[in-house]
Amino acid sequence: MNRFWSEGLRTLKPYVPGEQPKEGSVIKLNTNENPYPPSPRAIATIKEAADAGLRLYPDPDASAMKTAIARYYGVRAENVFAGNGSDEVLAVAFLAFFRNKLPLVFPDITYSFYPVYCELFGVPFKTFPIADDWQIDLSRAPAQNGGVLFPNPNAPTGCFTAVAEIDALLKRNADTVVLVDEAYVDFGGESAIPLVSKYPNLLVTQTFSKSRSLAGLRAGFAVGHAELITGMEAVKNSFNSYTMDRLAIAGAAAAMDDKEYFEKCRAAIIKTREATVVTLQQLGFEVLPSKANFVFARHPRHGGQELYDALRAKNILVRYWNKPRLADFLRITIGTDEEMATLAAALHAILAHR
Repeated sequence: MNRFWSEGLRTLKPYVPGEQPKEGSVIKLNTNENPYPPSPRAIATIKEAADAGLRLYPDPDASAMKTAIARYYGVRAENVFAGNGSDEVLAVAFLAFFRNKLPLVFPDITYSFYPVYCELFGVPFKTFPIADDWQIDLSRAPAQNGGVLFPNPNAPTGCFTAVAEIDALLKRNADTVVLVDEAYVDFGGESAIPLVSKYPNLLVTQTFSKSRSLAGLRAGFAVGHAELITGMEAVKNSFNSYTMDRLAIAGAAAAMDDKEYFEKCRAAIIKTREATVVTLQQLGFEVLPSKANFVFARHPRHGGQELYDALRAKNILVRYWNKPRLADFLRITIGTDEEMATLAAALHAILAHR
């Protein structure tokens, strides 16, 4: 069946994305999508870009998108890399910076794509343990490394690491790239991007999928020293010069410029998240402190698989991992107030009958 596969592919365990139901009435709280539609300005711009110009290749530099990102964060366009979703941006960074003799290091509980990329690209890696309170303790990162990588906030826990701790890590880890994956930073965290001007080995990645409601468009970016960005561009142009299509470039730029809509949506999600935490705690759940658009919660008397299956039977999807230390938890995306009320009612009914 796999006799034509490359040797490394035969043993690769690919990343498993969250379920995307194709039919039926389902409340999707399993893939951290934004419950609100994209910026109306972004939608209008995408429609305008969907013209006869689609016969032409897009701008390989994604200049409009980079300029909008640079303007938002107060950096130069040469400090910005644009990619087809932050997962692709991460893949380019792995190829550009982490194929070293020393291992890439990242937390032992984190985004499960990281070890997949390591196997796929032949990157040696080593994990360091998160703290007992589920926080990432950067002091535990091995001093001898081929790079340091972590999400902030972490996935799947939602816990946030203070920028001061990242600053301290960069002071003592000056010889390899430190990559901070900020996919969820807009929901209450503080970005490390201001540190880019201070540390030439810092790379920060973000996505348009979460806080800007453009998961279906596929747009992500990195901000770092121009030398890092030049290296990433060299990798990108060695396998696909046109990773960003015309519609994605236009839509992402418009979404980045629509600050008012962005602030309105993220404030609504933060407010709903805090209300959801209270509701879950009232139902007996332990909820880890979250600065993301999801919460990570467990019940002392009911396992994660049990609750996941019971919710799924009620057409409510959440995320569950049958892994050590995680099997009691559910990761629950923050939806609309109505969706979270339905979730709360379902959990109340489930717990009442057990």
